Amino acid sequence: MSRRYSDFQAGDRVAIPFGIGLQHYGIVTARGTVISNSRKHGGVVEQSLATFANGKRIRLCERKHGLSGHIAVQRARRQIGADYRLHESNCIDLMQHSYRRRPTAWQVTSATLSAVKDMFSAKGRRY
Repeated sequence: MSRRYSDFQAGDRVAIPFGIGLQHYGIVTARGTVISNSRKHGGVVEQSLATFANGKRIRLCERKHGLSGHIAVQRARRQIGADYRLHESNCIDLMQHSYRRRPTAWQVTSATLSAVKDMFSAKGRRY
C-alpha cells in the first residue's frame, strides 16, 4: 500500500525494499524525518522521508499502541551517531531498542565474546 509522507505518525515503523526479499527499517519522527541504522550511512542517522525512501515506496510496518511513539523516537534519537554493525547494531536492532530495552540474542552473544576476548588480551598487563 502506497502512502503519502503526511500519513505517517511519530513512532511508526516503516520499511523500504532492500535487495532481494530484504527490508530496511526506520522510525518516523514528529519532524517528518526517519531515524534508521544502515551501513550505507555508517550508522544511525536522521534523514528526510524522501531521502530514506530513495525513490522506493515506503511501507508502514507497524503502529505500536503499547508504547508512545514519541518515547520510541527519543530512544532512537539517542542512538544517532552510533556505528553500524551487521550482527549487533543494524536497522532491526534499532527498532527493537527503541520499543523495548532488552538486547537481542546477537547483541548478548557479541558482548559476551568481546568481554571474553578482553579478559584474555588483558592477561599480563599491569595497570
